[in-house]
Amino acid sequence: MGRTLVALDESPQAQNALDYALSVHDGDEFVLVHVIDYSESITDPGRGGRGRLEGWYQKATEDAEDLFAEAMERTDEHGVSVTTVVRDGKPAGEILDCADEHDVDQIVMGSHGRTGVARVLLGSVAEQVVRRSERPTTVVH
Repeated sequence: MGRTLVALDESPQAQNALDYALSVHDGDEFVLVHVIDYSESITDPGRGGRGRLEGWYQKATEDAEDLFAEAMERTDEHGVSVTTVVRDGKPAGEILDCADEHDVDQIVMGSHGRTGVARVLLGSVAEQVVRRSERPTTVVH
């Protein structure tokens, strides 16, 4: 039995990554990580814009909780052990640090996330994680 980290956001690709991980690594322990990226407080009009960082962060935290609740419904069906982690910062670095801290055997993530500027940035996140990770990393479309 191994330990698999799955990076989650609200994108269909991240949901596909979770489904893939559950189908291929069923029986592993799972670490689900969501990174709150402050740069989105400026670029995401749905989260309040530049002048409302505190409200944006609260909304981002609530969104993470909702995301994990949905993911837990899916992981419960597989009877796997799950740890959830919310981190703040630059997504690629936080994903890699989380992988180190939890001593995971592999990383599974979506090819890109969300929409707009965040989608472009998160596309580069997958690339950065693949490039910098010392662990096997699977990118799911």
